Amino acid sequence: MRIWKFGSDVDTDQIVPGRYAPYMLADGDDVKNYAFVEARPDFAADAQPGDIIVAGENFGCGSSREYAPEALRRRQIGAIIAPSFARI
Repeated sequence: MRIWKFGSDVDTDQIVPGRYAPYMLADGDDVKNYAFVEARPDFAADAQPGDIIVAGENFGCGSSREYAPEALRRRQIGAIIAPSFARI
């Protein structure tokens, strides 16, 4: 298990950039490969089931994109710990 540290205001475009949406629509499980692909390429390559994300305030802010949390779910992230989450 690994703990991935992120700052505050991690938005949905950092979690999964919107420009990858057309690729994700073709294969639902493929969305996990785009999690933090630009913001943290090491996460996209190395995150394993059960890993934990620790972030600052307002995690998941930004556009309401269902594939952002779906990418983390399909990556099987064990937990996301943050003092606050966006109200999308």
